[in-house]
Amino acid sequence: MGDLLITVAPTGAETTKADCPQLPTTLPELVETARRCEAAGAGMIHVHIRDDDHRPTLDLGRLTDTVDALHEATGLVVQLSTGGSVHDPLADRLKVLDARPDSCSLTMGTTNFGDDVFLNPWPFVQDLYVLSQERGVVPEFELFDLGQVAALHRLLDRHGLPYGGRVHVDLVMGVPGGMPGTADALVAAVAALPEVTTSWSATGIGRSTLAVALASLSKGGHLRVGMEDVLTLARGVPVEHNDQLVTRVVELGRIAQRTPMSGAEARALLGLAG
Repeated sequence: MGDLLITVAPTGAETTKADCPQLPTTLPELVETARRCEAAGAGMIHVHIRDDDHRPTLDLGRLTDTVDALHEATGLVVQLSTGGSVHDPLADRLKVLDARPDSCSLTMGTTNFGDDVFLNPWPFVQDLYVLSQERGVVPEFELFDLGQVAALHRLLDRHGLPYGGRVHVDLVMGVPGGMPGTADALVAAVAALPEVTTSWSATGIGRSTLAVALASLSKGGHLRVGMEDVLTLARGVPVEHNDQLVTRVVELGRIAQRTPMSGAEARALLGLAG
């Protein structure tokens, strides 16, 4: 039985195809990536999609086709980003749930994202959460700083547990404007999580990738990796395929005596039926 959930975030919304040709931006590329990452040890995929010009989009038809294709080709839990890009309107981000994903990201507050602002006002957070409960979509609560940990307490106190009854969190660390990607920050965030939290993972952005992964494993957490979050394996060594990042943390998990979860095991962890 696996005890380490590895989520792969293969694309994101920030990196351009021109700057990184190996980034999977078309549906065939995304499906091929999902298959390879599942074979390497991933149990869930966190999905952003692109249009024909490789630009970020929240087109509902494309989102639905992507969810269906990933379900057909893999056993991965399919999680859609409700963040989109920093420029997407809030109303369009709510409509992401119409594509019927297994899971969705739910960021618990507004964050300075480099030079941009990732907007998540409290009314939008509540609307998205209630909609996820109604639609039977399991949220992954994305926390960029300790204030957002406090906001999670507030949300659960006001609206109760998510669909499926499990509370799964991802600590997103190392974003300029969010909490640093350090072991100290991770320990502080984990200590502040609500008692009802049933599982948590951590994401280290850029140079913090390995430090965050090692800290998360040492605290019993799960991991998210992928080209959304880091584009190099080491200084001057580009990632050629997302499965390299999955394979690397599978090996770290092996050293820590942790075994990757299958998609079916991930579904059980998150309280998903079937």
